[in-house]
Amino acid sequence: MLESIAEHPIYTVSQLNQEVRALLEYALPFIWLEGEVSNLRAPGSGHLYFSLKDTRSQIRCALFRSRSFDLGSSLRVNDNKIKDGMHVLVRARVSLYEERGDFQLIIEHLEEIGDGALRRAFEALKQTLNSEGLFDSAHKKALPKWPSCVGVITSHTGAAIRDILSVLKRRYPGLPVVIYPSSVQGAQAADQIVSALHLANRRKECDVLILGRGGGSLEDLWPFNEERVARAIYESEIPIVTGIGHEIDFTIADFVADQRAATPSAAAELISPDRTEWMTSLLRLQMQLTRTITQQFQHTTLLLNQLEKRLPHPRRRIEEQIQKLDGFTLRLSLAEKNILSHLREKLNYLMQGLDDISPLNTLKRGYAIVTHHDKILQNAADVQINDQLNIRLKEGSLGAVVSWRTTKE
Repeated sequence: MLESIAEHPIYTVSQLNQEVRALLEYALPFIWLEGEVSNLRAPGSGHLYFSLKDTRSQIRCALFRSRSFDLGSSLRVNDNKIKDGMHVLVRARVSLYEERGDFQLIIEHLEEIGDGALRRAFEALKQTLNSEGLFDSAHKKALPKWPSCVGVITSHTGAAIRDILSVLKRRYPGLPVVIYPSSVQGAQAADQIVSALHLANRRKECDVLILGRGGGSLEDLWPFNEERVARAIYESEIPIVTGIGHEIDFTIADFVADQRAATPSAAAELISPDRTEWMTSLLRLQMQLTRTITQQFQHTTLLLNQLEKRLPHPRRRIEEQIQKLDGFTLRLSLAEKNILSHLREKLNYLMQGLDDISPLNTLKRGYAIVTHHDKILQNAADVQINDQLNIRLKEGSLGAVVSWRTTKE
């Protein structure tokens, strides 16, 4: 018996546990395992210890704080999101805790069942579309500053449409809104979203679109991670704003869209002008316009004053012409008087000359004018005996009958 024992090495407990650990870690480096979390302990060190079980067996697990970054996005060690009874998928190393000889798993990655497969598909599609350039900022369209009509693609019965309409009514009353109803969850949702996008682009009645829905699990939001939805968003000629889920939720649609908002309400805030801000801007522009008009008026007035000094007013020129006309009228009147006076003097002179040779003056000197048949008689041969003559004296006239005559032979 003693010889038999001497032929084999004798292990200490520590040596055995150490060798078993090495064998386990070498034979099974990493495995994927699913099960239910139980007996969860979270000491102050930040590490997690729990058992992973199914209907027949269980195994101890350790999740060290340094590996917490490998948790799914919905799970956080410090937030106590991992709970007893949760069904999880883990990637782990098979090992042995040497001090107690406990068989255990060292967890490297943990995610809730159902979420993992979808998230891997999400990351794969995200990488594919990103490599094709669907996420590039160069392809993103600018949002209209003052939209004339807003289109909304969402469920017509959900809370998202009520939130969107409430925000739009508060911020920009009177803005037309066209709703393209679509399912936003379930097997038919992706096809309906694509159809709504195509319809909005065919009708061209809106200049911006909101694609949104409320919060939910990754599975609930999955229609917005479908490739056909992403490509329909990319091909849209109308700018698209996504407001899907909550602030921490990201979908493929968010990466392709022209702009992402954290929630449906935030999307409505983003595309709608604020009425208060708009009125403030309008008042500011009105004041600026008034100031500009006032300055222009003052400048024009100054320019007119300068021109007025250089160019007399037409009324002043008319007044000057009136004064000139009055001067001409006065001069003409004086000239007329002078001319008339000169003519009168000349007429008097001529009248005096005529008076000197006037027959009347001859009559005054005692002479008479003899006429025969209204003709002045100058020659006696022009009458016959018994012709009647008219003799005009200085004072009165006489009638005479020729009784004799003497003619020059």
